[in-house]
Amino acid sequence: MNILFVGDIVGKPGREVVRRALARLIQQEKLDLVVANAENAAGGSGITPAIYHELRQCGVDCITMGDHIYRRKEILPTLRSEDRIVKPANFPPEAPGTELAVVPAANGVPVAVFSLLGRVFMRPVDCPWHAADRILAQVPEEVRVVLLDFHAEATSDKQLMGRYLDGRVTAVLGTHTHVPTADEQILPGGTAFQCDVGMTGPYDSILGRRVDRVLEATRTFVPAKFEVATDQVRLSGSIVQADPITGKAQAIRRVWVRLEDL
Repeated sequence: MNILFVGDIVGKPGREVVRRALARLIQQEKLDLVVANAENAAGGSGITPAIYHELRQCGVDCITMGDHIYRRKEILPTLRSEDRIVKPANFPPEAPGTELAVVPAANGVPVAVFSLLGRVFMRPVDCPWHAADRILAQVPEEVRVVLLDFHAEATSDKQLMGRYLDGRVTAVLGTHTHVPTADEQILPGGTAFQCDVGMTGPYDSILGRRVDRVLEATRTFVPAKFEVATDQVRLSGSIVQADPITGKAQAIRRVWVRLEDL
């Protein structure tokens, strides 16, 4: 089976390329499931109920989030009521949202999806390794395909999580840094790994934001609004081929689609 994981969707440009590219990708790549990180989908920070439903209608089966999950307060009821969007599982138990989603793929195979935040250069959170063990203990025995979105800053954190979960999950795929890495691989135990699958949004930017705004604030220390950029928009992600019986990954490859080509 084929699973597409879409990297951080940034603002309206990111949503537009998902809307225009995803149906074609599902057909061309024979995708059974689409998972996307959407913590930057609303103006570059957070997500709204309307955007959640927009992405679901575009063909995204499950949405993962990160450190910007609560930037838009209007999303809180959606996080409490919907089972296709997950919060980082190493957030406190009182934090609104579901820690684990089990989603049926197009071929009928159930897939478990969860998210974790790293700790190096990130906001203080509970131990992601202990949280991973706790979540995996909750995955139903019949669910063999498991995907983790590790939302982390440091590549060392991400590589360590990949090795820690090797053979226990289908894929450990990184988000948050918005830069696709060329280290996609199948680890010895059969887990697909990549430090970061990249950003879905405008690449003529600083991580999705207007270059002039970020440069001004950096040079002068005067706060500026980091507006979402608009040019060189592309969808970035990775496709994992998995054995639905064993849950082992068989292949992983990067994929990107330019909006101008659609």
